[in-house]
Amino acid sequence: MDTLEQRSDLPTKQLTVKWAIVVDRDLPRGLQANAAACLAASVGMTVPAIVGPGGHDAAGGTHAGLPWTGCTVLAAPAAIIRRIRDDAAAEPDLVVSDMADIAQRAGVYDDYLAELARTEEPSYYAVSLFGPRTLVERLTGRLPLLR
Repeated sequence: MDTLEQRSDLPTKQLTVKWAIVVDRDLPRGLQANAAACLAASVGMTVPAIVGPGGHDAAGGTHAGLPWTGCTVLAAPAAIIRRIRDDAAAEPDLVVSDMADIAQRAGVYDDYLAELARTEEPSYYAVSLFGPRTLVERLTGRLPLLR
């Protein structure tokens, strides 16, 4: 994603890139929201060009930039999230971020990293995919929107 061309002039469905976050549909709402927010921050750091310029409203108020690509938040059972994450990790053209369950249990980030290093097959609460539209759509299929 080194040469991501910002196309804020097109509808998101016409962009050649897509961003989707798939969240465990069975989690409590608070954990779902936390997982999606954390993955959005991760993608923003990994692909800073995803955030468009900020703007001003008619009263002069300032508004921070938002992702010009949009972001679809989908729902799936945990087993599907694992499959998507594993398949996506094998795709070099995708930016993949994940939220393992141990991340939300750890109160200290270094503790999370230590536990992650000891865990062979973490369980995932959510996964984020950013990259070529056709690839993201192939991996996320016809998953429903998170409701």
